[in-house]
Amino acid sequence: MAVLVHLLSRALSTRSLRNAVDRHGIGAAQTFVPAFFSRMTTGGGVRFFGRTIKLRKRGLSAAYAALALAASVSCARADPATAAHLRDQALGDDTAWNILESLTTEIGPRPAGSPAAARARDWGVAKLTALGFSDVHAEPFAKAAWLRGAESAEITGPFAQKLAVIGLGGSIPTPAGGITAPVVVFASLAALLAAPADCCTGRIVLVNQPMTRTQDITGYASAVAARYAAPEAARRGAVAYLVRSISTATNRSPHAGATRPSRIPAAALGVPDAELLEHMAAHASSRGPVTVHLSLASHVENTTAWTVSGEIPGSDPKAGVIVIGGHVDSWDPGTGAIDDGAGVAITMAAAKLVAAAHPRRTIRVVLWGSEETNGSGDAYLAAHRSELDSIVLAGESDLGADNIFQLQLPAGAWAAPDIKPLEAILAPLKIMASPVPAEDGGSDIEAIHGAGVPVLALNQDASRYFDYHHSADDTLAIVDPLQLKQNVAAWAAALDILADSDYAFSRVNK
Repeated sequence: MAVLVHLLSRALSTRSLRNAVDRHGIGAAQTFVPAFFSRMTTGGGVRFFGRTIKLRKRGLSAAYAALALAASVSCARADPATAAHLRDQALGDDTAWNILESLTTEIGPRPAGSPAAARARDWGVAKLTALGFSDVHAEPFAKAAWLRGAESAEITGPFAQKLAVIGLGGSIPTPAGGITAPVVVFASLAALLAAPADCCTGRIVLVNQPMTRTQDITGYASAVAARYAAPEAARRGAVAYLVRSISTATNRSPHAGATRPSRIPAAALGVPDAELLEHMAAHASSRGPVTVHLSLASHVENTTAWTVSGEIPGSDPKAGVIVIGGHVDSWDPGTGAIDDGAGVAITMAAAKLVAAAHPRRTIRVVLWGSEETNGSGDAYLAAHRSELDSIVLAGESDLGADNIFQLQLPAGAWAAPDIKPLEAILAPLKIMASPVPAEDGGSDIEAIHGAGVPVLALNQDASRYFDYHHSADDTLAIVDPLQLKQNVAAWAAALDILADSDYAFSRVNK
């Protein structure tokens, strides 16, 4: 109706209707419009707020055009002014920082299945409740949790040196006394895959493949296959597998991460140590073969993990639910500030801001409980399969806290009249509206996306993210408060428009 009122007022070259909306609201305009069209076909006038409006011929045709256009957009509801206000409010709001500080300081590292994960569950319930969310609860699911023990590695010859090492999630442990064996180094995963079947018998394999720094996630996507290659080393006779950390940094902190199950233990080395081993191996003919002692302890525990959620109830129960959030679990060397405490904080803070605008659609913030070692996405699908048709859109913040540079929406959404203004609203934040439809909204929503739920993607600058990702340096100290606020501003503005829009996002066929 708001669109109709606006178009009619322009078509009739009068401010009466616009002023009427200002003074009396849309309800008064809804009283006017039926009477207006009932009289215009007879050539009469309509008395409205003390003024009789008579139609000229050009006004009649323009009014018909206005009616047709208004009908085509289904009386759009989203208000760009409100979204812009929330954007600006977020830039001065410290809620996300306070949430992130609380999580990283009070809970710390949070591997799924650990005692800290249970504390994170309670923290999430308490924090969502304190922020005023409704229907706050934890959803348990079974978890075979891989938990780290004591770890060490050192070069034993030709020159003794300790190595910075971290076991890969899902790896088997070494025997109690560890493994000592000569090292064979491959400069890339491709070189290992091209090696003959008996090339590595009795040896420890190292793949020393650098990662390319990119603004988006493509550099990581290209490099991370090397972390999963322990089975390939085992097929070639290796007794253990080492990989250069999937990292763009040059410091010695090794970067954790999951690997594929294999019959040999697997670990990641800090980048300088991987370079050192390759350098020493290159001079083995003059200095002697390189040998390494590796000791990794870990165990798998059948336990429970939890996903926590809370809602901002929508004003229209039939309008559906937008699911957003981040994962509350983390790897253990750091405190999980950028992976993914930031995503938790960003989405909680953004939804809290939008709550004051009373969105039409319900906004559900979800803190998934086992992203790093998998499981929470499938568990969420299993628990919510019956309501998939009511989940109109989903998105996850899980690439740190640096500036968002691009928004991707489901196919066709940018053409919707009440969504299109979002492009201009995000422009002051230096965020582009991508014409490429969103295909990946985050790993925890991959399961519901595969079951038909459309996704959005607010793409963050990952240029420095993989310097710290999965490492001891993933702490609050590396989070830029101003960039964190830019994320909240982008999510708040987008949520406000999307939650009030009448647009029906296209379901996914996978």
